[in-house]
Amino acid sequence: MPRLGMQAVKGTITLALPLIALTVIAELFLPAALARLATLYLIYVTAVVGMQIYSGNSGIISFGQAGFMALGAYGSALLTIQPAVISTSLPDLPGWLAAIAGGQSLPVGMAGALLLVGLVATVFGLPLSRLGGAAASIATLGFLVIVHVTLVASTDITRGSQTFFGVPRGVSAFTALVVALVAVAVARLYRGTRAGLALRAAREDEVAARASGVNVVRERFLAWVLGGLVSGAAGVLLAHFLGAFSPKDFHFNLTFLLMSMLILGGISTVSGAVGGTALIVVMVDLLRRLEGGAEVLGLQLPEVFGLTDIGVGLVILAVMYRLRDGLFGLREVDERLFPEPAAAAAPVAPSGATDQVSLTVEGVGRRFSGLVALEDVSFSVRPGLVTGLIGPNGAGKSTLINAICGIVPPSSGRVLLNGTDTALVPVHEIPSRGLGRTFQNIRLFRNLSVLENVTVAADAVAGPGEDSRAAAMAALAVVGMQGLAARPASSLPYGAQRRLEIARALALRPSFLLLDEPAAGMNPAETDALIAVLRQIRADHRIGLLVVEHDLKLIMRLCDHIVVLNKGQMIAEGPPEHIRADPAVIEAYIGKRRAAA
Repeated sequence: MPRLGMQAVKGTITLALPLIALTVIAELFLPAALARLATLYLIYVTAVVGMQIYSGNSGIISFGQAGFMALGAYGSALLTIQPAVISTSLPDLPGWLAAIAGGQSLPVGMAGALLLVGLVATVFGLPLSRLGGAAASIATLGFLVIVHVTLVASTDITRGSQTFFGVPRGVSAFTALVVALVAVAVARLYRGTRAGLALRAAREDEVAARASGVNVVRERFLAWVLGGLVSGAAGVLLAHFLGAFSPKDFHFNLTFLLMSMLILGGISTVSGAVGGTALIVVMVDLLRRLEGGAEVLGLQLPEVFGLTDIGVGLVILAVMYRLRDGLFGLREVDERLFPEPAAAAAPVAPSGATDQVSLTVEGVGRRFSGLVALEDVSFSVRPGLVTGLIGPNGAGKSTLINAICGIVPPSSGRVLLNGTDTALVPVHEIPSRGLGRTFQNIRLFRNLSVLENVTVAADAVAGPGEDSRAAAMAALAVVGMQGLAARPASSLPYGAQRRLEIARALALRPSFLLLDEPAAGMNPAETDALIAVLRQIRADHRIGLLVVEHDLKLIMRLCDHIVVLNKGQMIAEGPPEHIRADPAVIEAYIGKRRAAA
């Protein structure tokens, strides 16, 4: 996706210029105290950006980044500590570690520390990436506690809870700038990659992301490791900036500080990480000066213990009350200053829907404890035809849809998609095998743009070097939405949101398209437009459509073949004129007595 890459480069430059200007001014023109504050700011930028890579893109608040900083700090400190200090401060250092400890340069120390951080991030990331929401956040808190307790307990290596001293202090503002620029570039470029976009989609709606071909576990794992490495680099800088530290310096206080910086600026963007860090650093420095008592405009202010934490907390509350997405919102600064030009629509790639593809439901049954939701349901969806699935409320339609898509494996029978049992395939792989879907309750990536919503799906099936954005624009053109590509999905009217879901499913180039109540909530004009779009899709791409709908008029107008469920069983199957007159169908919808009358 070259244009996304160019946008990310613009974003990196936009954020890098003020950091460079700050460093030059601080080093050349400001007093030593302010130059030191600027260096500390750049270190915090690196740390907060590391947190943003994982938390901002996944939506999972991480308490573990300070743990990575601690690992980076101690790893680098052990490699670079003054050799003369080792015999006095670390007399019981294990032999294998004593052989490599001490006397190394800062680059070597950082390389060794990042190797340690990467290994730990990988080990913890494998189980952590399978968690989401509050469970994942609690797991990151557990990671922080484990790191802290391990450092305190490893007295022979870390001096336990005592201060670890003798670390060379070789971090200047220019050194911190180089690392901060690399961190910002990594974070901004990652956000614009396919992996970054896929993870942001999962942040918005995990179910819809999996249905669009996103491997959520893999994307969370990559972001966790990448964010951990960046945070580890920040820990290395902080260790060599301070020269002496202990485990408590990388615990809850630092976690709260980093989190406040990210939340204040806006967790969703790299711009928010950079800007929020600047505001908190300045605020903390001012409040610390006032905390011990100071004279302001001739007034002597009293000493106020905890003023710094109180002030930061109040500012965060005020910002969140007015701006729930932080000061910088949901879009990067460069995306506002330099809007991306719309991509030219590529010709719609053939779906592969030939007569050789197949979607077959064979004797599917599903039981939930003692409840029989489905029993021995069998039918086929043929390419180029529209199959309707109808039935009264509670008939089992939703359960059958989830069984077809692999979300709820059948208790008996099987669903074969081009000869493959969908129950044996991971949910995120089913779309790439030829099955796209929409949802009964609209599931869009609400804080992404219309184009980004569809690009997520196009990425899942794109080949090497293929322009996914052009393919996404082509899918939007099919449903008449190419002119709305830049709009946030949440700003669309209801009918347009329904069509956007269809465009996203079409971008998967499916052989079969499952539409779950696509006309629900639409007015007659919107319904007519939807029918025209679906007929065009069938005619142009020979996609097999499976439409689940309560609107019987729409079903009778649109479908070539209809399957009827009632109480978990298939009671009728055939063309619309046959279903319309079937006594069992009439009885299921209006009741036995009224049907007899």
